[in-house]
Amino acid sequence: MSMKKIIAVAAATVMTIGLAACSSDAAGTGGGSEGSVGISMPTRSLERWINDGEGLKAQLEDAGYSADLQYADDKADTQISQIQNQIASGVDVLVIAAIDGELLAPVLADAKAQDIAVISYDRLINGTPDVDYYATFDNYKVGQLQGEFIEEQLGLADGAGPFNLEPFAGSPDDNNAKFFFSGAWDVLLPYVENGQLVVPSGKAPASNDDWASIGILGWKSDSAQSELDNRLGSFYTGGEKIDVVLSPNDSLAQGIAASLRSAGYTAGTDWPLLTGQDADKASVVNILAGEQSMTVWKDTRELGNVVFGFIEAIMAGEEPEINDTETYDNGEKVVPAFLIAPEVVVKDDVQSKLIDSGFIQASDVGL
Repeated sequence: MSMKKIIAVAAATVMTIGLAACSSDAAGTGGGSEGSVGISMPTRSLERWINDGEGLKAQLEDAGYSADLQYADDKADTQISQIQNQIASGVDVLVIAAIDGELLAPVLADAKAQDIAVISYDRLINGTPDVDYYATFDNYKVGQLQGEFIEEQLGLADGAGPFNLEPFAGSPDDNNAKFFFSGAWDVLLPYVENGQLVVPSGKAPASNDDWASIGILGWKSDSAQSELDNRLGSFYTGGEKIDVVLSPNDSLAQGIAASLRSAGYTAGTDWPLLTGQDADKASVVNILAGEQSMTVWKDTRELGNVVFGFIEAIMAGEEPEINDTETYDNGEKVVPAFLIAPEVVVKDDVQSKLIDSGFIQASDVGL
């Protein structure tokens, strides 16, 4: 069966079995006749990682694999220990969404010594030759979509402005965060430089290379809230208003929205444009309420389907289908990758894109 057919079949399978078909931390009960897979996810604190982990585990078990899913509570040492246990248990494939992509080289060397294939899941693992494949979304495109949304909504290409912008970036230990920021900043920086976008806080990186200076460690909502609280209290004391906030994902956007509420901003009147990513339920609620302008939707079921296809090919002794052999240099090698295209969701898209597809339930967002 071709890889495209495998992915198509997997898509149909995961849609029917649901994302929460199995408990998330126990070893798989699918009999394991097809092989064993260790899945290492970073945390339960973000909704998307729960969906990703449980969806892939259910998909694998339905196909007859044994799947061990572990969450590491955002602690790199815990993740390393869990991966070591999965190696010791004799898994055939490791699927890893890294907490810190710089720290896994030694444990992956152990995996490679035992001929265990390693798939980097959505976050690139750096500094090691022992990563076989990378499955992700086009992360630069995610940021580009956010930047282009701001550009279009404000009429920047037509010369409108000036507007007050406050930019945020993701966690400095997440390799994807630099791609998100770079995609957006390549669109927005020229408007900062020509004065159409003004950053009263001064937190406007001079180049993409400086993105981590405004990064929010661990993608924490409360940290983003505190950061915007500080900016508002220091730089917006004379009646100035924020016109737009660049948030790279929904967890930060939720904290930013909480800060704006506390500062007296009101949806429909003076609420700024606010970007996001992941289509988290809480952010979809905010979108419907006019408190978040958009989210970049990455249908993580598609990512699970691609990884499932990788695993099927590896177990069959075949080469998985990839579509990028140039972008993702981890410092030791260019990791063969498969990129999935993300898409923008605004209020008018919630029903057609998110609910009709089964990604979320109407009742989850008050519809």
